[in-house]
Amino acid sequence: MTQLSAPSVGMLPGLNTLLSRYAESMMWLARYMERIENLARLIEVTEAFVRGPDGETGWDSIVQINSDESRFQALYPSASGEDVLQFYIIDPANPSSIRAMANAVRENARSVRPLISTEMWMQLNIFTRWILDLKPGDIRQTGLSALCNHIKQDCQTHTGITEGTLYRDQAWLFYLLGRHLERSDQITRLIDIRYHKLLPLDEIGSEIDTTQWVSVLRSAAAYHAFRRLQPVTTTPANVVGFLLKNEGFPRSLALNLRQTADVLAALSTHYNLRKHGYAVQERLAELRATLEDQSSAEIIIRGLHEYMHWIQTQIEAIQNELAAAYWPPVEQPSETDIYRQQ
Repeated sequence: MTQLSAPSVGMLPGLNTLLSRYAESMMWLARYMERIENLARLIEVTEAFVRGPDGETGWDSIVQINSDESRFQALYPSASGEDVLQFYIIDPANPSSIRAMANAVRENARSVRPLISTEMWMQLNIFTRWILDLKPGDIRQTGLSALCNHIKQDCQTHTGITEGTLYRDQAWLFYLLGRHLERSDQITRLIDIRYHKLLPLDEIGSEIDTTQWVSVLRSAAAYHAFRRLQPVTTTPANVVGFLLKNEGFPRSLALNLRQTADVLAALSTHYNLRKHGYAVQERLAELRATLEDQSSAEIIIRGLHEYMHWIQTQIEAIQNELAAAYWPPVEQPSETDIYRQQ
């Protein structure tokens, strides 16, 4: 790894201020791009498959899954389907909207411009400019599928260009940390959509139940991979097991947790950052062991929603511990310290 600048006073040994700032930006660049793609998937599958008791599209499930109830109700008291789409696609007042996250992507990319390739920079600029220029009239339910497909394809183009052009150093590793943590978090939210649209007990196992689980698979781009293993049978247990525990599927929880552990091990082994990431590695190991010890049927019986929520809190804790380890807040000198130095 090429040193980007000489260490200065008050920095962690083995790191420097410039690299810490880059590491944080690389991680959030990856997380926001993954989050944008997953939100587009969630909107598309909700519009196509999720229905409430009245037969109308269950847009409120997206608000519940993202725990945005209070913010959404404050901005849109009428809570119509159009309101939900405006809130999650172009509303600048919602930090979880695609527009707000695209703006965050551009700012993070700008801060790491010396590290990323010209191809990445150009594609991100075109993508974020297009998102930021979307108007309310562009968000129509009749054209929603095409809009979501455009967003997903641009996100996947970014992933491909990044894979093919980003130099493999610490910046790459922190980018991967962001990607794998975000995929781990988002797969639990996609599974959780079934909690918010539970069927009556007598319809469990029905054709409607199967269709809704298939929609969850499609929203995770997992349908064809799942069918290679389960060409006939679709049950809640085998869908949940595939999305949580199958290490051959790129967006499964188990695979992304293992890849997160691999990246942390690489930082420890090759970049002498072992002690900085020790707490994170311990928490991650416990999370992986918990997932491995339970079958998908046991997870469903004990409470799928509660387990997904617990995983989300663990991933949030991992993110916070990474921040504390690799880009801790810089303590500002007090007025007394400044006075003593004079």
